[in-house]
Amino acid sequence: MGFGREQSTKPSIENLRGADEIESGTYLLYDGACGTGGMLTVAEDTLRQLAAQHGKQVATHLYGQEINAETYAICKADLLLKGEGDAADNIIGGPEHSTLANDAFPSREFDFMLSNPPYGKSWKGDLERLGGKDGIKDPRFVIEHAGDVEYSLVTRSSDGQMLFLANMLSKMKQGTTPGSRIAEVHNGSSLFNGDAGQGESNIRRWIIENDWLEAIVALPLNMFYNTGIATYIWVLTNRKPAYRRGQVQLIDATQWFKPMRKNLGKKNCELSAEDIQRICDTFSTYEETEQSKIFPNQAFGYWKVTVERPLRLKGIDPERPYSPKEIKTLK
Repeated sequence: MGFGREQSTKPSIENLRGADEIESGTYLLYDGACGTGGMLTVAEDTLRQLAAQHGKQVATHLYGQEINAETYAICKADLLLKGEGDAADNIIGGPEHSTLANDAFPSREFDFMLSNPPYGKSWKGDLERLGGKDGIKDPRFVIEHAGDVEYSLVTRSSDGQMLFLANMLSKMKQGTTPGSRIAEVHNGSSLFNGDAGQGESNIRRWIIENDWLEAIVALPLNMFYNTGIATYIWVLTNRKPAYRRGQVQLIDATQWFKPMRKNLGKKNCELSAEDIQRICDTFSTYEETEQSKIFPNQAFGYWKVTVERPLRLKGIDPERPYSPKEIKTLK
């Protein structure tokens, strides 16, 4: 997945905060599924470039967590070889350091967060370590919302990708004017999986009712090394500008790509500099076009209502009750 991660990073970080909003100061960047660290380092480079272009001076600190021992080691070694020892110290990983079951930065808040979490991967082991579906008390995943003091964001154990997003939302800065910006890559299941009241649906409801979702960008197919599935960048912030409040922008960037001369696994295309700029311009212009649609938050919500009616069968006596066995016979 590493080949695609860097390509999706640039539009993510450029969308993370408009260049004109970047001020001189210190910024903390976080990736809860950092792999070899590609997204973090490209995000850091892009942030520094944008700051320099606007005459700002910024310091950056990288934080990441990775469960895979090999990719964690590569990430750590890469930062050490670049002379970034402090950043290397902030990369936590290995099999015992699952982001979902063992948060390495429970008290940290970050300016920029971006991630490409695993899709369709079971997190059953993490769930058991957290106390099971009925015993989980982690404040990242059981919150207070809409009058419910135990509002559950716990998804099905077969796919934990939405929990990586919930984890990042728990780390948004609350006491600063800029707040935080998040960009996370998901597959299509995050858009619709989970019935009303289930974890996935509850996460989407929580996000939309708090007005955090700015945009979802549909990326071209075959963007990643090991899968050809459709992928989407979710862009979120807890400091929406006034003109975006109460609305969500959907951007269709599926036709904006450059074919590769030689495939890398299933990856046969990439975003050119022009494609990246086009995505960023579409995001920042915030206008309705063929590739950009803007909807009110209410358009994404629904209630599930169960309507029950009396059983209607021919030849029955409406004045007497029937046993389940009798009803089965009548059917």
